[in-house]
Amino acid sequence: MDDAPLEGAPLIAPSSTGHPLHEALVEACRTVYDPEIPVNIYDLGLIYTIAIDDENAVKVIMTLTAPGCPVAGEMPGWVQEATSTVPGVRDVDVEMVFDPPWGMDMMSDEARLELGFM
Repeated sequence: MDDAPLEGAPLIAPSSTGHPLHEALVEACRTVYDPEIPVNIYDLGLIYTIAIDDENAVKVIMTLTAPGCPVAGEMPGWVQEATSTVPGVRDVDVEMVFDPPWGMDMMSDEARLELGFM
């Protein structure tokens, strides 16, 4: 059996952008920084998905700039800690993935500007 996504299927699961907690969760993610890069992990494009179910349980799917990142073991905990403090959130599960791999094209314009890529 082939585990490849169906043709046309997105590589990154969609976020629950219409959920009332979504923006607060995004702002919580923006409080987390990779210690080696002066830009928050959301604007770096490291947060792939913020999914929120009907009972306000949150699943964050994230990546790193590189699998060998020195804080790879710590960063999911930082994200879990930051997002679990959002009022109304029941619980948070953070999953680290490396497919699709992160690329500089995933950064926001603000992050590119801050890092001197614009």
